[in-house]
Amino acid sequence: MRTAFDFSPLYRSSIGFDRVFDLLENASRATTTVDNWPPYDIAKTGDDDYRITMAVAGFSQDELSITQEQNMLVVSGQKSGEDTGEYLHRGIAGRTFQRRFQLADHVKVTGAGLENGLLTIDLKREIPEEMKPRRIEIGNATAMPKVAQRKIEAEKQAA
Repeated sequence: MRTAFDFSPLYRSSIGFDRVFDLLENASRATTTVDNWPPYDIAKTGDDDYRITMAVAGFSQDELSITQEQNMLVVSGQKSGEDTGEYLHRGIAGRTFQRRFQLADHVKVTGAGLENGLLTIDLKREIPEEMKPRRIEIGNATAMPKVAQRKIEAEKQAA
């Protein structure tokens, strides 16, 4: 059973979260047939460092492509030529693939490598200085200028 959520009431009380609600709506529309090839791992290697490792056996560097567009990382592979050999069993998949990873804000690809059939992609979250939390010093009350207080008196009328 599939349940549709209506996020429109949340739009009224939030500012700048439109993209998050769109992602939630798109995730709820995802089909149940998920392609799980090629297999991959995502590991956190540091406070702001991540690594994606994909098993791409049979693909060379020339047959793989990695593209980052805003908050989307696209890894695709396409075999350059068709192998016409006669196989008794063919278990190593060499089909074309495209795997998409949704990246958080300020996550950048720092490097990629292919070794022993494993493609590794290193990612780093680099938050700009102006967006990092900063500590605000609290000054002494004596150092602050005094604000003059006004007294307002109501006139009393005799009855």
